Amino acid sequence: MSQAEFDEEFAPRPTRKFNDEDEGDEDSPGGRGRGRGRARPPARRGPGGPGGGPGGSRSGPRDRGFPRPPIQEIFKRGQEVIVQVIKEGIGTKGPTLSTFISIAGRYLVLMPSLNRVGVSRKIEDFDARKRLREIMTKLNPPKGVGFIVRTAATDRNEKELQNDLAYLLRLWQVVARRIKKMPAPVEIYRESDMITRTIRDIFTNDIDTIWVDEPTAFAHASEFLQIVMPRFADRIRYFAETEPLFNKHRVDDEIAKINQKRIDLPQGGSIIIEQTEALVAIDVNSGNFRADNNAEETAYQMNLIAAREIARQLRLRDLGGVIVNDFIDMRSESHRRNVENALRTALERDRARTKILRISQFGIIEMTRQRIQPSLKKRIFNDCPHCKGTGYVKTNETMSIEVMRLLQLAAHRAQAITSVVLTVHTEVAFYLLNRKRKEIAALEEKAKMEVQINGQNGVSPDLLECRCLDSNGNEVRLVSSPPPRLFRGPQQREFPDRRQPRKLD
Repeated sequence: MSQAEFDEEFAPRPTRKFNDEDEGDEDSPGGRGRGRGRARPPARRGPGGPGGGPGGSRSGPRDRGFPRPPIQEIFKRGQEVIVQVIKEGIGTKGPTLSTFISIAGRYLVLMPSLNRVGVSRKIEDFDARKRLREIMTKLNPPKGVGFIVRTAATDRNEKELQNDLAYLLRLWQVVARRIKKMPAPVEIYRESDMITRTIRDIFTNDIDTIWVDEPTAFAHASEFLQIVMPRFADRIRYFAETEPLFNKHRVDDEIAKINQKRIDLPQGGSIIIEQTEALVAIDVNSGNFRADNNAEETAYQMNLIAAREIARQLRLRDLGGVIVNDFIDMRSESHRRNVENALRTALERDRARTKILRISQFGIIEMTRQRIQPSLKKRIFNDCPHCKGTGYVKTNETMSIEVMRLLQLAAHRAQAITSVVLTVHTEVAFYLLNRKRKEIAALEEKAKMEVQINGQNGVSPDLLECRCLDSNGNEVRLVSSPPPRLFRGPQQREFPDRRQPRKLD
């Protein structure tokens, strides 16, 4: 695609005017370049839809004080729409989609059809903002596409921004061709691989060397550095030794610590992290840490250390949702505020959006952290098939009580049942034969039936399988009577629709 064709394809469309406050926070995943204006129609494929180009129109965030039209009034059956996944599906929740398309580079974020250049709100220095705007004006980006300057570009020169601009424009041209040529539904763009994203978002000047131990990944990362940051291209090295890279630099030990609930602090205290579906509880313990034999000073110093470690663990584990931090109780108001400020300062490095409430009288700080994808724990582990993710299984005594209730039900139906075969864990079987032998013998005598208990190793501790047989060797089910119906009218259905209120007879 030539420059003339590119300008024609993405010619400026009618857009509302923006002020400086509309510039987006590009460092938040899924929120790059989002303005504060009212939402606009969704992006459509082809020149016929609003916006006229493959990038579609700008769709802002949720309106403040304005009613949002129903989605069935916005989209029509058969309409082709370009969407971007900004948040992965978590559990039973599906992924979050947006019609506001953005492609992130190292220093810039490209936004099709925005037709303006902005600077991230995180860059607060006026002189830096002015200098970056002047550089972008000199670079003269093509009409019809917009850019947001990221915080990583604060100290960058014109050459580095030009390299990133050229990289993003070449990438967008590839995407534009796919939009034109491929019929929907189709994937037109996928985010870069993990190594490229890591270099793009995390690499800084104080990093001396980047080691990569896979040839293909090394080639891709080297190419990316050569295009976007050519002066740092010599800092990437290929690791060709036989010893595993993670083992040599003790990365495996750090990964093992990430998966533990208890994190020991260097000074002797610890923090405990408990994760649920939508809430994370973090408890701070002083352990054997002491400061001048003063309880208040001990709590204060330990809370300051824990605040920095909590912020680090939130990033490493990618924890999101509502987070409750239970710090050690402090009496001094100044100490509580200092701990609160220490947590806020430690979270400034976090790329996810966070909101922190003030510390309470009990030393509890409630906060929320943006959840983009499932946490590290959810991605690494599956729920245990035995405990169903609770971390607990029933004791031998509890299982024996359930077995006895089942035998009592079988004895109640003694006319149809002559023998019962139970399969349980070996330890449960031993417990029944040693502790419940008299009760089982009494049930056998009373109901004239035979009870056989089989122990099995290598199964869940709360395994309970029961087979009841009649005199002919046929299996008999132990099923309780069905619950009574709520609606007994002659014209009522067997399974009424409970969404419709009905009168009882």
